[in-house]
Amino acid sequence: MIEPWLYPVLTGVAFVAGFIDAIAGGGGLIIMPALLVSGVPPLQALGTNKLQSMCGTFVAMRNYGSKGLIDWRPNLATALIVFAGAAGGAILVQYVDARTLALVIPLLLLANAVYILVSPRMGDEDAHQRLSARGYAPVGGAIGLYDGFFGPGTGSFFTSSLVALRGYGLTRATALCKFFNWTSNVAAVLLFAIGGKVLWLLGASMAIGAMAGGWLGSHTAMRFGAKLIRPLLITASVAMTARLLWGYFAA
Repeated sequence: MIEPWLYPVLTGVAFVAGFIDAIAGGGGLIIMPALLVSGVPPLQALGTNKLQSMCGTFVAMRNYGSKGLIDWRPNLATALIVFAGAAGGAILVQYVDARTLALVIPLLLLANAVYILVSPRMGDEDAHQRLSARGYAPVGGAIGLYDGFFGPGTGSFFTSSLVALRGYGLTRATALCKFFNWTSNVAAVLLFAIGGKVLWLLGASMAIGAMAGGWLGSHTAMRFGAKLIRPLLITASVAMTARLLWGYFAA
């Protein structure tokens, strides 16, 4: 039973998480501890987090798309593969112990932060692509599987891989990341809902905060571009690394 006073508090937390997530990803690392501390069981916390994240990401995606920053048609096939991967991940997480991932993922996040810090490609200028949209699809599907199964850092993984492999500038990569991230969230919400793992009233309340945060965050990212997104990506990756390692060794 969630105490009534927690609804506005968690909605406020969702606003902050939605703002950060629209720019650099990592909102789940803010939401999940807040839900667990509030007494929400782990699987219900995952499902409810995906619901509010889906709504916040949709608003950010729509804002980026309205400015012409998302190439919808060339990336539709990848989005469908991301959807399938996330659905598979959401099924697996309900039956598999995620403790091994809890140790591996911080190392990947740390490597991701180092890449963002030192790579000369991390600007707003498009570069030569190393993979086509079709070639990137399996990468997107693997990240989608991870998002449905575990989740933290998904936005950072999408963004940095789109820059490194598809040659996107950082702002365009962040925009396309929201399309893929929204797709994986939809798949996860459907699977968690079928399993009865979504707290709908709480999720709807938090979605209001997430949508407001997503709107403000996406407009802020488009205004300031790579000079804001890059340091936030590094900060988010390092913070997620520290948080996940703390949770792993404190358990």
